[in-house]
Amino acid sequence: MTIRNVLFVLYTVFFSAVFQACASANAIPATADSSSKIIAVGDIHGDFDAYAAILTDAGLVDESLKWIGGDAILVQTGDIADRGPDTRKIIEHLQKIQKQARKRGGKVVTLIGNHEVMNMTNDLRYVDPGEYKAFETSKSSKLRDRLYDSNEAAIKRFYLAKNPALSPEMIRKAWDETTPLGQIEHQAAWRPTGRIGKWVVKNSAVTLIEGYLFAHGGISQKYSKLSLKDINKQVKAALKAREQSSESIINDPLGPLWYRGYVRPESGLDGGLPPQDELTSVLSAYSAKALIIGHTPERAGIKASLEGRLVQIDTGASKYYGGTRSFLRIENGQLFAHDNGRVRPLN
Repeated sequence: MTIRNVLFVLYTVFFSAVFQACASANAIPATADSSSKIIAVGDIHGDFDAYAAILTDAGLVDESLKWIGGDAILVQTGDIADRGPDTRKIIEHLQKIQKQARKRGGKVVTLIGNHEVMNMTNDLRYVDPGEYKAFETSKSSKLRDRLYDSNEAAIKRFYLAKNPALSPEMIRKAWDETTPLGQIEHQAAWRPTGRIGKWVVKNSAVTLIEGYLFAHGGISQKYSKLSLKDINKQVKAALKAREQSSESIINDPLGPLWYRGYVRPESGLDGGLPPQDELTSVLSAYSAKALIIGHTPERAGIKASLEGRLVQIDTGASKYYGGTRSFLRIENGQLFAHDNGRVRPLN
């Protein structure tokens, strides 16, 4: 058993006893119909400066970051979390402008990415220290002490199984290093009943807007046999159950949060179909014009391929990747890539 598994079990028991469910957010529908301008933004990975700059450049928010996009639709395709310190700040701002946009006839659609799933299932490999720091309070030290004291015997067994020579002081030091201040509150927030987890669960994994299909990783032929409603229903159930099996829709390499077959065929195509043929089949299943995805960085800018029917909008915009600050604009049936202020038509 790894420390991740130990923490998962301990946190589950501890949070069930300590934390109450937090305020809910409004659900995002699986489909939306509008003739409005659509702005699509890819992976942000905890970089608020990049996020704010992109939304400002797109004309969606003003200098104070309030919604001025009118009836525009913003689609963020997931992976807000990990690799940068500002995840909480970005999510809380998205929650604010979801309400502001709705009052002005607009919409903010936030999809689920694989890194949101990782945080909800206690896979913390890519969490930036600043993400924990964002949840630290004056009570964090006592909260960590409480968790340790409540589970001291189990924690000691775990560490002694790895190294019988460890003293109680050494075990506690190792525990503290593994559980930085703010991590407990961070994980509470990401539980299905937490302030962030509840919001993620109510978001969609896939959506169809004005004939354009959006997903974080992509939709493989395997999952195109399901309706968008059923895909989202399965993802919601899996998140609530915090499923960790590789066969679960939220972890499946062929699932909508992880699939890379269209952009990295060597990673495994569904059924061995060439990307062009698989995409044709999937788009036909949903009567869609194109599939717009994040997940796989194209640092040089937004990329359209497969006869323009696949659009990759993860351009490594965050400081972690050092790529391009980009957004996709869809207006009057035309697609435009905005890369660091440079505008290119895609069709």
